[in-house]
Amino acid sequence: MGYDTIRFQGEVDEELICPICSGVLEEPLHAPQCEHAFCKNCINEWLTRQHSCPVDRQPITPSELKPAPRILRNLLSRLLIMCDNASFGCKLVVKLERLEVHREECEHNPKRPVPCEQGCGLVIPKDELKDHNCVREVRNMLQSHQHKITEMQCVVTEIRREISLLKAYVQDCIRTIRLSNPSVPVAVEPLDEQDETIRWANSLQRARVTRWGGMISTPDSVLQAMVRRALSESGCPPHVTAELMENAHERRWPPGLCTLETRQSNRRYYENYVCKRIPGKQAVVVMAFDNPHMNDDMVLEPGLVMIFAHGIE
Repeated sequence: MGYDTIRFQGEVDEELICPICSGVLEEPLHAPQCEHAFCKNCINEWLTRQHSCPVDRQPITPSELKPAPRILRNLLSRLLIMCDNASFGCKLVVKLERLEVHREECEHNPKRPVPCEQGCGLVIPKDELKDHNCVREVRNMLQSHQHKITEMQCVVTEIRREISLLKAYVQDCIRTIRLSNPSVPVAVEPLDEQDETIRWANSLQRARVTRWGGMISTPDSVLQAMVRRALSESGCPPHVTAELMENAHERRWPPGLCTLETRQSNRRYYENYVCKRIPGKQAVVVMAFDNPHMNDDMVLEPGLVMIFAHGIE
């Protein structure tokens, strides 16, 4: 669709008028045989219905259309046209070749991006400022970011689950190879460290914590020594025992547990832990490979120890 002729200063030559829309040519194309020129959108829409020139009916196909001659484009570019935003108060008249640049810069453009000066600093179209609500927009933005974070957490959880399954599959393959190869003395061959840790954790009884409020987040050295001894006696590999006991104090716990405030706000997540009972003690281990479904801010490698005053079944 061409430019409305009333926007131009002075008379516009008839050769610069589109025969289809009767407006001043916009992105002109012409037919090489008859040399009639048309607006790009106008002629393309016309040719969807019939393949002929709208003026003299000579056959035309879309592939035959060519850009208008340079002399025609030069004549168009020198025409003086009123700004698109004249109805919004812009009085400027520019050459047609400068119209697009001016349109982007025009201070009367209702769609010109402007920063909000009420506090949020968001950049929004000028005509939306009057209905703009900083609190609402920031809330919507935060909800959008939270949705993206949740999606990313779901992806991470799925990746961790797949890794856990892959590890289990590899371990099964290793066991099968060991058992099928009579030349390898399975009874004396050292186990892979990860495999040994999984075997130990699987030997523990599944536990259910009924009173999370009884959690001892800063156990003293005597209590830690008792739990350390119980871990060793249960068959926990020495290096794993050392790492778990390092993770028995809130100073080493993951971000979701490291302070009283975060523990209180994340209480709803506790029931999702897969916990194993440390034999004979009011304490559990939360192993990372048992909890691939938990967010990263709730687990540690290889796991963590949680000691309670009471409330473990």
